[in-house]
Amino acid sequence: MRSWFSLFVGLTLLSLGCGISESPETSEDLRDSATAALVSGASALEGVASTASTQRASRQQVFGDVAHYRFELKVGPGVHDTVTVHRVVKERAPWVPARASRAVFMVHGDAWGFEAAFLSSVGSAHVPADQSIGAYLAQEGVDVWGIDLRWVGVPTDTTDFGFMAGWNLGTHAKDVGTGLLLARTLRLAGGDLGEMNLLAWSRGAMVAYAYLNSEARLPKPLRQVDGFIPVDMAVRHAPQFAQQQQWACERHTALKARRDSGVTEGGLLGPAPGITLQYIGMFAATAPDAPSPLLPDDVFGPGTGRPTNRRAAIVSAAATYALLAPLQPLTPGYHLMAGIPDASGLPGSLTYTSEPYLYEYAQRAAPYQSLNEVVESEAWTCGLNVPYDDHLKRVKVPVLYVGAGGGVGEYGVHSATLLGSTDVTSLVVRDLPTSARALDFGHADLFLANTARQRVWKPILQWVRAH
Repeated sequence: MRSWFSLFVGLTLLSLGCGISESPETSEDLRDSATAALVSGASALEGVASTASTQRASRQQVFGDVAHYRFELKVGPGVHDTVTVHRVVKERAPWVPARASRAVFMVHGDAWGFEAAFLSSVGSAHVPADQSIGAYLAQEGVDVWGIDLRWVGVPTDTTDFGFMAGWNLGTHAKDVGTGLLLARTLRLAGGDLGEMNLLAWSRGAMVAYAYLNSEARLPKPLRQVDGFIPVDMAVRHAPQFAQQQQWACERHTALKARRDSGVTEGGLLGPAPGITLQYIGMFAATAPDAPSPLLPDDVFGPGTGRPTNRRAAIVSAAATYALLAPLQPLTPGYHLMAGIPDASGLPGSLTYTSEPYLYEYAQRAAPYQSLNEVVESEAWTCGLNVPYDDHLKRVKVPVLYVGAGGGVGEYGVHSATLLGSTDVTSLVVRDLPTSARALDFGHADLFLANTARQRVWKPILQWVRAH
């Protein structure tokens, strides 16, 4: 009871301007306001949020009256124990966010951090600045927040990854809790009392499920999430999808063996997965017709020779299941972006997303990833015991599941039923029957496709406004 009272008093004082400057005028003011916000609720959320301080804060005008704020938080003792929390929001004036009755906090998945995953249009040479979900929602009056998990900021020249050994889904879940605390407290200081929705894509959805499981142990007044939007991911498979569960078990066995051998960095694409993606994008953008230095001769069949850089990029995006080999894919025909087969039967072009945007997107991948979270994710999907699902039935917030017909799609619907929610809606974006899912709307098309605004982001916005 005492923690409830302490948090209530702290937030009330903050909302009256004690400890947080409602209208900071410099990066230093913003940094100090963020630190005060983190201190205000840390004790009440012990075990659910990381203890943190703000190292740096900044503001950048995106377009029109929309600005992008960044908060670099120290969340642990190590050099790399840092996360970046982002805020994309309309402003009444520079440094003064406009009030918004609805907010969304976004968690990315593998390879791409917040800006590449959810704000990819800003600074793009190939699409308008507002053609990303973060920019779109902010322009529509939603207060958009998000996080870069710890591994996003690890520099390319890093060679010793021992510091990643302790990073897992639980680590990232606590960091999400810290980001939510910062978002809710700064919003309250600005006079915003509206709902906070948690949107999480791909493996980020697993982090979000783990966070909600942890938060469910708290009294309801201390819980930070009012609505949940898991995007294209499954934490458990329905009984009819036993084959996909077995594939997860096989991935888990292979990745666990790698981890048990002492490896702490890597993902489904192997070590330094983001560097591989960066090279795929760079070679395709700069020398599309040259032979790929990344792939061997005849990799796509006898007599096919060495694929070009463009071919390597298109197949990697539109036949991602082949890129994961020898590991089994998440689902049959799984891919990031839908492709159109050519005479060879392999993808020869993209269906919904422009090729230059793909090349640019690939080059924005974070170099490294912590392996432990991938191993734990596969254990969870395999049906093994994990410490992240024992309180899920106590999570009763409204849920909108969004899937891609050629991504995880319908396989992720079952996971939402593991919660205690009664208000559950599913949207699987598809154009083809399930038998043709290898050609349907892809995992990353949800955020990059030319039609994503109408088919994905607008339905999400409508759901947020209705809840």
